[in-house]
Amino acid sequence: MRAEATTANPVAVAGTAWGILTAISLCHMINDVMQSMLAAIYPLLRAEFSLSYAQIGVMTFAFQVTASLLQPLIGMATDRHPQPRSLPFGMVSTFCGVLLLAFAHRYEMLLAGAMLIGVGSAVFHPESSRVARLASGGRFGTAQSLFQMGGNFGQSLGPLLAAFIVVPLGRPAVAWFAVAAALGGALLWHVGSWAEGRRRAATAKADTALRLTRGIVTRSIVVLAVLTFTKNIYTASMSSYFTFFTIDKFGLGPQGAQLMLFLFLGGMAGGVILGGVIGDRIGPLRVIWFSILGVLPFTLLLPHVGLAATGVLAVIIGLILASAFPAIVVFAQELVPGRTGTIAGLFFGFSFGMGGIAAAALGVLADAQGIERVFVLCSFLPILGVLTIFLPRPGRLIGG
Repeated sequence: MRAEATTANPVAVAGTAWGILTAISLCHMINDVMQSMLAAIYPLLRAEFSLSYAQIGVMTFAFQVTASLLQPLIGMATDRHPQPRSLPFGMVSTFCGVLLLAFAHRYEMLLAGAMLIGVGSAVFHPESSRVARLASGGRFGTAQSLFQMGGNFGQSLGPLLAAFIVVPLGRPAVAWFAVAAALGGALLWHVGSWAEGRRRAATAKADTALRLTRGIVTRSIVVLAVLTFTKNIYTASMSSYFTFFTIDKFGLGPQGAQLMLFLFLGGMAGGVILGGVIGDRIGPLRVIWFSILGVLPFTLLLPHVGLAATGVLAVIIGLILASAFPAIVVFAQELVPGRTGTIAGLFFGFSFGMGGIAAAALGVLADAQGIERVFVLCSFLPILGVLTIFLPRPGRLIGG
């Protein structure tokens, strides 16, 4: 049986809407600043609440698995009934979660705040990814990269804001970032209204049939999911524990450790835009090959070098590793055309969920065997990038 595309191609109706792409990227930045703020204040929370590494891992688990469980469901629902005007409500949930983190006085309240931020991400990602594709004008990789660059840049800003605002002023200073969430909600209301108008104006046109069997499509989605799994376990180890690794190994203070995390996340912000732009030129499959396997020598080196080399490697690893994700999402969307929300929910949700499970497991490992052991173990994960060989050649995809 052949898998066929049965959906409209609304991007054909108009050119690239750069203003909307910029707005959705900015909102993605705000959304992910709040997410990275959670990981960035872990050292502060650990000291204030006397948390173990395992409890920190459970916080990441609470945030990411909440998003993971909801995102695919929301994606499937919005594929059937697109709801671009639902976007601001995700920011409302994030707003409430940030306030809980700022004023919590028990560990359970911290978990609730983390889960509310996860709910906000679950609402935001599937529909906003659809909006990015709708505004792409056919530049799918570039649009996906611009959208994701906002998120990665927001993740890189979190540690800096934590280092220079939250650490000096104390945990209640986190509440100031709720203002950004409120502004993001207002901007998303405008974006949702535009997307609703564009969607209604689009003329339904059927895409050409996808020249792949359902078995190949299923196998390819599983391979892409495993590649996402390896990428996000490594990302979770860096986001949740890299600050502790640099403190433990090099004796850095909280601000120095946050700056080291910023180097990694800043590299990811650059890598995610390059991955999509280059993918539009040479094809997403080549980008996936380079990103997943190309990062391996650098991850293997990271646990064994000095402070300066660790900083350089953090940037390189972030740059190469992040270039895969827009290519993976675009490749998956071409495999299953017309299911933009489902694919976004699956891969963003899978990303969050696997990262959350990994963070909890790695926290237990760090408590038992030390934080450096975590990074030695994770350095081998990119070897699984060889599974890319099971993906179909670009010529067999739509437009290939």
